[in-house]
Amino acid sequence: MGILDWFKNRAAQFDADGVSEDTVQRAAEKAIALTNPRLRVLPDCHSRLIPAVRRTVIFLTEVLRGLPPARPISAAAWSSDAALRAFFVAPSDIPAMLGRSQNLRTVFAKFPELDAAYLVLGMALNEQRSLGIALQGTIVQRDVVQTSISFSDHRAHLCSRDESRLHRLVGAQAYEFLLAEALSEIGEDRVERQELEANRALIGARLRLLRQQGPGLGSMFDAGLPGNSEQATLEAKLVENEQQLAAIGGGESALEAELDCLIQVLDNPQRYLRVEQRELRLNTMNVVVGADDSGPVADVRFSLAELAGSSPRRRAFVLFHVARSELPTVQGIDFDLAARCL
Repeated sequence: MGILDWFKNRAAQFDADGVSEDTVQRAAEKAIALTNPRLRVLPDCHSRLIPAVRRTVIFLTEVLRGLPPARPISAAAWSSDAALRAFFVAPSDIPAMLGRSQNLRTVFAKFPELDAAYLVLGMALNEQRSLGIALQGTIVQRDVVQTSISFSDHRAHLCSRDESRLHRLVGAQAYEFLLAEALSEIGEDRVERQELEANRALIGARLRLLRQQGPGLGSMFDAGLPGNSEQATLEAKLVENEQQLAAIGGGESALEAELDCLIQVLDNPQRYLRVEQRELRLNTMNVVVGADDSGPVADVRFSLAELAGSSPRRRAFVLFHVARSELPTVQGIDFDLAARCL
């Protein structure tokens, strides 16, 4: 199976309902295929990789089991659903977001019998502290430190025809994220090795030139002593370069280093991915309030994913199910209007 095949069938590569040996074996094959297929030439590659893969699969399975069930989303529910009011400024923002999701359109187009589809809504979580006014009982307090919450950059890339498949898709993409982090760390080692090898080639060429005729035109002006000094310096640098390359390794030792890096990442998935359930008590202005606040408040729940590694990110997300009727139709080009604007 090639890399493109893995991506085309990613939802089938992760079993969110349990940790079967078939799932672990498939995940190990995927790890090798997406990082470096040459890892297979190493002795006991699979047996060394399997424990780390199993640990990651167990970790991701627990993450998925901790996700709240999908909830309905619609423009009509905005006024009565406190969470939707917290996530979206206006009810019209909901169909606008749904309409931007090409993957959601693809699911409905692929399965015309579906009345509803499932999606993961990802959002940027913005927290801002400021001084405001708060009401404590009947007393108005000024210059109170408040935390305002807002959500932006709404995206619905992950979509599926049922909730179980959506979980499997989330698990598959989380696994691919960990593989990408391993590949990033492997790539850093490869760059370092390439730089050292290029440096060694330059030093070696200059050293050969010095041994043959001195530093270019320097030998014509009786610059023998500086040339000998520079030659000694270059020889020392070359020795240091060789020692660095030996430490990094080459050939099979380089593959060993790549396998060790992959194992380290999959053996410690919690270092790179953390998902927690958040609950904020918000007033109508999306300001965090305490349990004793007497105004109209609501408890808003969502999941928060923190991604560490090469590109740290933090995203809030919620699982929703949406009726086909909520998806706005694609607007065609109004040629009459366009002609009038010319």
